Amino acid sequence: MDIATIIGLVGGVACIVMSVITSGGTMMGIIDPASIFMTVGGSFCALLIVAPLKDVINTLKVMGKTFKIPDFGEKMLVQNMVALSEKARREGILALEEGLEDLDDEFMKTGLRLVVDGTDGAVIRGIMESEMSQIEARHMNFIGIVNQWAGYAPGFGMIGTVLGLVGMLRNLEDKSSLGPNMAVALLTTLYGCLLANWILGPMATKLTGQNNDEMRTKEMIIEGVLSIQAGDNPRILAMKLLTYLDPVSRKAIEADVLKD
Repeated sequence: MDIATIIGLVGGVACIVMSVITSGGTMMGIIDPASIFMTVGGSFCALLIVAPLKDVINTLKVMGKTFKIPDFGEKMLVQNMVALSEKARREGILALEEGLEDLDDEFMKTGLRLVVDGTDGAVIRGIMESEMSQIEARHMNFIGIVNQWAGYAPGFGMIGTVLGLVGMLRNLEDKSSLGPNMAVALLTTLYGCLLANWILGPMATKLTGQNNDEMRTKEMIIEGVLSIQAGDNPRILAMKLLTYLDPVSRKAIEADVLKD
């Protein structure tokens, strides 16, 4: 569970509540179902025009990943790659075949299977990079939909405000209702800004960061697979892969993988 996302959402609510209370308002004064329906419902319906229904539904599922901390196992990856390299140099490339089905990472399994089959290094890189780019393209499609939603929300907030103002102007003879009606009309703009800048925009940014982390891990796998294919010394392979790790993670396993 990514506690930062929870803190951000709960903290945002707390900030809104405190702002309303300290300004002399009430929570009921900023809650308007019609405005919520226009902002959230309207902007979501716009997504159905932008993308197929299945992509929109899957995007909602992808947004749930912002509540989780992805673990791509970079440290374990380095250790496994070094072990595989040592095995390949000791027993030969074909010895890797017997353990392929035990690997959990399909991307690594694909690369190593190509190595076992005697595929040229340039071909292996081309195939793996092509697969990696397609994975990233799917990720960015979902992230793009979230960003589109964030872009539409303030617009529908303005639409709701305009509709509220039209209704207010039709009843100018009732002077006592002008203030309350204006407040309600402005709520859709508030909801649109909150939806875009507090929820959707930050979620898209976090998903982009998770995508970048996953792509970096796949680059590590490609580097490791090609190093094994080229017959590099396991120590050289380890040094290559360690460059992808942050200083803390690198220090934690450096002594083990760089042993003589």
